[in-house]
Amino acid sequence: MKKYIKIIGIAFIGLLTISSCDSDLEEVNINPNEPEIVPSSTIFNRATRRVVDNTRDGWMGGRLLHPWMQYTAQLNYVEEDKYLYRPGTTQTGWNQLYYAANNFKKIIDFCEDPTTSNTMAASGNLQNQIATSRVMLVYTFLILTEHFGDVPYYSYGNDSENFEALKLDEGILNPVYATQAEIYADMLEELSAANDQFLLDESGFNAGDGIYNGDVSKWKKFANSLRLRIANRVKDVLPAANAHMTDAVSDGVFTSNSDNAVQEYGSIVTQANPLWVAYFGADPRTDFAVNDQFIRLLQGVNGQFGQDPRLGKMAAPKGVSKGDVTAGNYVESTEITDYQGMPYGLPEDRLSANSYLSQPMSFFSQEILSADHGEVLMEYAEVEFILSEMNNWSQSNYENGVMASMERWGVDATAISDFIDALPSANEENVITQKYVALFMQSQEAWSEYRRTGYPDTDILLLPGETGIEVDGTTTYVFTPLEDITHIPYRVRYPEGEQSLNADNWAAAVSRLSNRDELTSKLWWMP
Repeated sequence: MKKYIKIIGIAFIGLLTISSCDSDLEEVNINPNEPEIVPSSTIFNRATRRVVDNTRDGWMGGRLLHPWMQYTAQLNYVEEDKYLYRPGTTQTGWNQLYYAANNFKKIIDFCEDPTTSNTMAASGNLQNQIATSRVMLVYTFLILTEHFGDVPYYSYGNDSENFEALKLDEGILNPVYATQAEIYADMLEELSAANDQFLLDESGFNAGDGIYNGDVSKWKKFANSLRLRIANRVKDVLPAANAHMTDAVSDGVFTSNSDNAVQEYGSIVTQANPLWVAYFGADPRTDFAVNDQFIRLLQGVNGQFGQDPRLGKMAAPKGVSKGDVTAGNYVESTEITDYQGMPYGLPEDRLSANSYLSQPMSFFSQEILSADHGEVLMEYAEVEFILSEMNNWSQSNYENGVMASMERWGVDATAISDFIDALPSANEENVITQKYVALFMQSQEAWSEYRRTGYPDTDILLLPGETGIEVDGTTTYVFTPLEDITHIPYRVRYPEGEQSLNADNWAAAVSRLSNRDELTSKLWWMP
């Protein structure tokens, strides 16, 4: 049986340890009298999987951000599509991300503790393990702060009195919520320091690294690319961010798709991709299809980019069952009429009257709906789009970003060349819209970029109060959210458990929000 310990020090009821007799040695077992330590590579493997599994699954991914960013739409339970999400979804996401952060911290603690460091050294160079864990801590806290705003925060390199998360061993049971200004500034410093800490002549994790298989040079590039992403996000509100962008590029960011940070998955059930699990796991569902807004963009019906050759790489032709998709029992088509997305945000009466569950829709492609599909944390195309913005909307970086995305999706070279030759000129709208396409199913980043820039705009997305079109191509409806909101949500509410577990600090954080704990409160960096 798993033993649960109350971790009020990280503001939720969480699992800190797992019994050593459990056959699943994926967590850290901490007995204060006689510690039993599992290899850091095992801890790291479970922690990275936990981060990705719980943000790309059928809940935080499938029922929250994927539909909000209109990559997907639900065929059945559509309340979340219309912003009435289940509080348990964000509570679980909060818990799981803090669980993972705690394990990254434990790796660092064990590597630095003289009584455990020799055991940890069997998994690779200690400094490289620490630096890698620091990068993943930043990645994890970035997701948290960009969902909620101010959050309890931990920093390896900064002992600020406001960074109290993950410090139960220091007696901190009710951590303060650090402000976003403090968090972003520190995340940039942590990534810079981690980049400097990596030792290229020494080994990384020699096992358990499902992202780069211990390749320290790749982790350095990821640290710098992630720093570029974060600095670009906050450059208008944090003066130091511009210097970080320049330094990150100088220190070495992604230069090809071989640098992409991708969490690997396997073909057996226990190692499978989280979206595949939602379709074929213990509780198999057929709730998600590709959103019609996104299909129409790739068809060239919406927007100004024409037919996109990634259409058949991202979606399967309409009417192909999910089983045939994952088995590859279909033929990719170049005919845009062979694809039909699920109309987004339909009224309940339209949904039931038209029996959309029985109508031929486009599921995801085999590439996405495969058990071993890798989930991208960050990719080269995104770096090129950031560089385009950094270089005053550079045409060459813009084209490089589109090319990198298409190459990653396996598009034919001739089709890539034809599409790029017809691209409209680089400007903010066009670059960010193409970035949105490249970020397909990386909804956290797409959401943040939309909140920062306002793109894609209403030419692409269906926003509250606007008119959508049903499958017949003529019948219209109005997208009416179930929350009192006129835009895509700016954030999600804090988990309900925080109001009782960490009430005073929760209340202080809520008081700093523009509209208290609501979806309409802007984050610190939003215009």
